[in-house]
Amino acid sequence: MTDLTLSVSRVIKASPQRVFEAWLDPTMLARFMLAGPGMTVPEVKTDPKAGGRFSILMRMGDNDLPHGGTYLELVPHSRIVFSWESPYSIDGSTVTVALAPKGDGTMVTLTHVRFPSVESRDNHASGWTAILAQLATELE
Repeated sequence: MTDLTLSVSRVIKASPQRVFEAWLDPTMLARFMLAGPGMTVPEVKTDPKAGGRFSILMRMGDNDLPHGGTYLELVPHSRIVFSWESPYSIDGSTVTVALAPKGDGTMVTLTHVRFPSVESRDNHASGWTAILAQLATELE
């Protein structure tokens, strides 16, 4: 099932520059990487350069859910590509965040590839949708 892909989009009323920078700023990541109700993000580290690593510790109740990856491509204000490593991912899982000006905001299209199952893909679709909604809340 590794060929499974998901894509979620949202217009965010902020410039592509602000949206791009939010994805690389550990303080902002901690504020919007909330994949579900009751989740917190007590720790985020980033090294925002091609080949740099990031780590995001998501917490749901007493359960810690470590996430991380490597920045594969950073094109200022238009594209971020990173590997995605979590308890629910498989080797080769990558996320692309594409940014395009849209009216007075930015069209954000997030594409995530390679999942172990349809259920995993669907769960991630829900999580990424919540994350983009929270990003909009933080930036608008």
